[in-house]
Parts: sequence; structure tokens; C-alpha cells
Amino acid sequence: MAADTELAKFRAMLRTESLGFLLLLAALTSLGPLSTDMYLPTLPALKLEFAADVGRVQLTLSLFLVGFAVTQLIYGPVSDRLGRKKPILFGLALFVVGTLSCTFAWSIEALIAGRFLQALGACAGVVLGRAVVRDLFTRERAARMLAYLGMAMSFAPMIAPTLGGYLQLALGWKSVFVAQAGFGLVLFVLAWRKLPESNQSPDPHALSPRRMLRNYATLLTSRHYVGFALAVAAGYAGLFSWISGSSFVLIDVYGVPSQHFGLYFAGICLGYIVGTLTSARLGMRLGLERMMTIGTGVIALGGVGMLALVLLHLDGPLALLAPMMVFTVGLGFVMPQGQAGALSPFPQMAGSAAALMGSLQFAIAAIVGAIGGHGFDGTAFPMALSLALSGLVSAGAYHLIARR
Repeated sequence: MAADTELAKFRAMLRTESLGFLLLLAALTSLGPLSTDMYLPTLPALKLEFAADVGRVQLTLSLFLVGFAVTQLIYGPVSDRLGRKKPILFGLALFVVGTLSCTFAWSIEALIAGRFLQALGACAGVVLGRAVVRDLFTRERAARMLAYLGMAMSFAPMIAPTLGGYLQLALGWKSVFVAQAGFGLVLFVLAWRKLPESNQSPDPHALSPRRMLRNYATLLTSRHYVGFALAVAAGYAGLFSWISGSSFVLIDVYGVPSQHFGLYFAGICLGYIVGTLTSARLGMRLGLERMMTIGTGVIALGGVGMLALVLLHLDGPLALLAPMMVFTVGLGFVMPQGQAGALSPFPQMAGSAAALMGSLQFAIAAIVGAIGGHGFDGTAFPMALSLALSGLVSAGAYHLIARR
């Protein structure tokens, strides 16, 4: 009876409060970008604060993604067994605790540990938000919903770096984490009061080690799933190359003031919004396969274009911004379409499928970020090379694995 009541509330929300429902899911899935993008302008300051090199400072990003990647593999099966809402609430509470611990960091290692704990909580909303969409929509409609979701959540990374830059300038780097903790606390209250349960058919055996291994083996042996998941993961890895490297390149190499860094980041978010909005409008008409073909091609074009500009010594803040905007337009196609394509054949294990895809996405991004951080040579070349390779791998994964 309680489940029927929750489902009725969910259907009513979709009919009468669809914008509110979309914004709540967008806020949940924006915890990852918010946790990263808001403190990007503080990275050069953290390097001076803790007397650490670029590689160690970027571990606060890379190990954050490791936490994201590993914990999703747990949240997925837990949500298939217990439902989506309880793990989301647990994750939000853990996010607030981890974020506050960052404000007490006395060394770069302590900050890395706090960021790791922050990631363990933040990933719940990201992975389970996708599972909620899969619970409710068929493939094309799920792709459309995920596109609108991506568009809505893009406003967080558009605003966050600018806000973080001004907070850091006025109150210091700790104020950024205080603001993030406040956002997490508000989101916990909203999810607790407004988010009904969408998993109406929980699997009582989802947490069985044998079942978990069998589900993940099923996913990893599916060319369809692996191809779509790798296309999404490679595209995100390129974006993360920009996320982890752009503050050093723009601020340290090209002398962009830290409080203006967010304006360049906003341009990237604008490209992603254009991509997701176009994907939502055209996805039902053109079909998922054609949208993926276009999106992966645009990603490859943007990445290779940036590398060419750097090699020709035509680089600069605006010269890097243009191909990166092209890249994110293509990513706005690939992320929602690829996620829907990967999840649609597996309704009985939607949580596990979303978790494994997210784990692959963030694990690959963490590796790329770590390599880029330690390979930073005072130029834009390592970042541009990562973007080019990411775009080409994304296109190859879709065309050579998923489509075949």
C-alpha cells in the first residue's frame, strides 16, 4: 500500500510538477560538477597554501573521481535492493560531513582525504538520478529526459567557478567548502520531503555477491553496453582534462585573473547547454544512433582542433575556448544519448548498469587527470593532447564496438 501511495505521488509530480521534479534531479546530479568546479579557481592558491606541486594538488581531483568510481558500484546494487531514496539520503548526509571536513584540512594530504569522503557521498545522487530516469521512461524518452537534465545541471558548473573565484578572493578557499556543505544540507531536506521512491520492483537478491558479479559480468560482456559506456566515458575524460588543467593553463600560463576564470568556464557550459538542448529537440526525430554519430564526430573535431591550434602556436585563452566549446556541444549529444543507449536493455538491473557506467566514466577520467597533472609542462599541450585522444576514442568506441 505504501509503495502504491509513493508511485501515485510520483505520477502526480510528473504531471503537475515536472519542472520541480527535473530541477530536483538536476540538483542531485549536479553534486559532482559542483564539488569540482566550484573550487577550481582555488587550485593555484592551494598549491601555495600547502607548498605542493601541481601533481599533488590535482590529486584532490583525481582521487575524488576514484571515490566516485568505486562507490557507485556499491550504490547501484543497494538501490536495486532497497530502492533509490534511502541511498540518496545517506549519500547526501555523507557529502555534508566530507565537505565540512575539508575546511579543517591542515595539509594537502588531509584535503585529499576530505575530498575522497566528499566523493563517497556525492556520487549517490549522480548515479541514482540516472536510475530514477530509467525507472520511469523508455529509451528515446529517457534520452530526452537526460538531455533536459544535463541542460538544467549545466547551470551549476556555469555559475560555480565564478562564485568560487569570488568566494576565494573575498573569504579564502575554505569558504568554498562551507558553501558546498550548505547546498548539500538544503538538498538533503528537499530530497527527504519531496522525492518519492521510483523503484517499485526491488530485487531481494541484488546484494548477493553472486548476483552482483553475474549482473556486472552480463553488462561487461555486452558489446552494446560496453560500446556506449566507453563512448560516454571517453567524452567525459576529455571534459575532465579541461576541468583539471584549465585553471593552471589559463591562470598560470596565460595570466587570466582567478575571479575571471569562471567566465571562460561559463562559455564551456554554454556549449554543453546548446548540445543538450539540441539533443532533446532532435533526439526523438533523428533517433539515438544518428545523434550518437553526430555527437562523437563533433567531439573528435573539437579535440583534434584544439591540438592543432596548440601545435601551430595559435593558442591563447580565446583560441582554446573555441574548440572546447565545439567539444562540449558534441558532449551534449553523447552524454544523454549514450547513457540512455547503455541503460535501456537492462531494466531489471538499472541501478547496477548506471553504477558501472558511472564507475567506468569517472575511473577513466581520474587516470587521464592524474597523467595530465604529472605531465604538465607549463604549456597547454598535455591538455590539448588529452582532449584529442578522448574525442577519437569516444568516436571509435561507438562506431567500432556499440554499432557492431
